Amino acid sequence: MSALTDRLHERIRSEGPITFYEWMKAALYDPDEGYYCRSGRERWGRQGDYRTSPERSVLFAATFARYFAQLYENLGSAPVLTIVEAGAGAGHFAENILETLQLRFPGIFSKTHYFIDEVSPDVWSRVRLRLTRFGTHVEFKPLATLDTLDHAIVFSNELLDAFPVHRVIMQAGEPREFHVGVNESGSFEWIVGQLSTHRLSDHFSRLGLGEGQVAEVNLEIENWIELVSRKLLSGYLITVDYGDEASVLYNDDRQGGSLRAFYKHQVSDDVFLKPGQQDITSSVDWTLVKNVGATNGFEVVSFERQDRFLLNNGLLAEMELRLTELPRESERLRVSTSAREMILPGSMAESFQVLVQKKIVDPL
Repeated sequence: MSALTDRLHERIRSEGPITFYEWMKAALYDPDEGYYCRSGRERWGRQGDYRTSPERSVLFAATFARYFAQLYENLGSAPVLTIVEAGAGAGHFAENILETLQLRFPGIFSKTHYFIDEVSPDVWSRVRLRLTRFGTHVEFKPLATLDTLDHAIVFSNELLDAFPVHRVIMQAGEPREFHVGVNESGSFEWIVGQLSTHRLSDHFSRLGLGEGQVAEVNLEIENWIELVSRKLLSGYLITVDYGDEASVLYNDDRQGGSLRAFYKHQVSDDVFLKPGQQDITSSVDWTLVKNVGATNGFEVVSFERQDRFLLNNGLLAEMELRLTELPRESERLRVSTSAREMILPGSMAESFQVLVQKKIVDPL
């Protein structure tokens, strides 16, 4: 067993069963052994557990760079364009955004200040090396510690699905919460108990779960959007992730919820296996994201599938430019192949959505 497993066992034996939220939070974000924090762990790419869109194609970030340039003009071409990326991963998105702005929009690039907000010191060091050539345009700083932002863009890709969630079940007409215990054989096990916070009760009024139905509730989404709203005076919040509206996510066809794990590009329902060594995730409730956004002063600009967003915002034009600029056939083939991964029917991009919300300062 890992050191994290030992510590979770000891905590449960001394305190009793803990909520799955607390268990998942430790499995993903324990400072020493958590999946996203442990040093030397390959999480992204072919050698990791999954591949994100920025790693699959340079056209993903390049298309967003074009979109950011458009938003910069919409914001009045301020003296500084501040971009905050929360959950930067391996840094591919930041690298390709800055590279494209530098190449296609040098005037905007000269005014760009790019903040990286990433929980893992190990990731910080790797991304810092990747972005060294952009010098003072890049700074590593948590969103919570930044001064208020004006005329800024806050971006995340596959961040919300990585927040720890509460897991609930409807029993005898009442919501109950899943906790985690340890059985006689030393394995983690599910235990159904009381709700740990009244905030969960508030969600059930809109979820409409049926008897025996299981669902995940992501309260961290509310916390994070409230933080963004406090920091962002005016600008855009752009969220890329996979999920559904509440009416689809919590309908009768999804009795078991959407909780799952990823390890070496394989999907598993056994989230207790290898705590700290596999990713754990659940689908995003977009209805919640939009409602919380509206409560915090955001209005929806657009909400569409990722492949449609990319097509509508210049992916094909960017691809054509790159095909004429790249000197080697192998490089051109790589770009055209990756473009198909972004837009063809059945591609990964069909499962992702892009939500653009705008924050406007209340003149009163």
